[in-house]
Amino acid sequence: MRKLSLAKKRFSAWENLKTSINDLSEVLKDSKDEEIEDFREDFLEEINKIENKLEDLEFSEQLSGEHDSSFAIISLSQGAGGVDAQDWTSMLMRMYLRWASRKGFEAEVLSRMTGEEAGIKSALIRIKGDYSYGYLKGEKGTHRLVRLSPFNANSLRHTSFALVEVMPELESSVEVNINLDDLRIDTFKASGHGGQSVQKNSSAVRITHLPTNIVVSVQNERSQSQNKKLAMSILKSRVMEIELEKKESEKNKIKGEHVSAEWGSQVRNYVLHPYQLVKDNRTSLEIKDVKNVLDGDLDDLLRAYLKTLMGKN
Repeated sequence: MRKLSLAKKRFSAWENLKTSINDLSEVLKDSKDEEIEDFREDFLEEINKIENKLEDLEFSEQLSGEHDSSFAIISLSQGAGGVDAQDWTSMLMRMYLRWASRKGFEAEVLSRMTGEEAGIKSALIRIKGDYSYGYLKGEKGTHRLVRLSPFNANSLRHTSFALVEVMPELESSVEVNINLDDLRIDTFKASGHGGQSVQKNSSAVRITHLPTNIVVSVQNERSQSQNKKLAMSILKSRVMEIELEKKESEKNKIKGEHVSAEWGSQVRNYVLHPYQLVKDNRTSLEIKDVKNVLDGDLDDLLRAYLKTLMGKN
């Protein structure tokens, strides 16, 4: 039913665009030259809206992967860089939350482990919006920040790393076999900012998948059963991702391609000093307005990556 609803939305969007083009065409055809000149700015504004809408719809048509229409689960982990890396991880969390807000998507922080001095060590975010996984799947990898450290007394230049993982939130109809004997389930009290306990009852849930050592912690929901259900869903997504990566790795071996490890292979660099630049290493796209990117303006970067996927296919 959800897939049918999405298909109806896409069809309706194309029909609305077609109507806008036809209406504008009729107005221009029936207008005299002097009338067109008098309302030139209005016509240009309408044409620009149509072009932007067309670009958005063409982009959405690229999101045709098996799980592209799913909601997204983003896992953030600090890398090398100490306190700066923890602060960088929190900046990335804010960036994705702001991106979701710009898109009109619902976003929630499912769990977070705060740093001792600043920032976060890790976090789990759920973004609920049509095709949010399709949009964000290219964010997976290591993100590198270069800046003057606010945590260094001499304000020296510092490089920090953070790992981003993106998974689709699987629907209940998707089968992923997990042996319950392979799970260790722990409960604990949910904690707020600074690590203080925010609940008297142990409602937060941590599930460890022993064969893969995957750990999923969820403390956002009010009840233990809700947290457990969501944690299991995320665990299934991660296990599925591992299986897909294994298949892709085998396929690349047959092709004779070299596959580098995800951790350590930077997908994007964010430079705040000595110059301002965001550069995606896979597409070579460069954006000078770093502040705008960190405020959630990611669409150009996301589109550029998805276009490279289309080229490979």
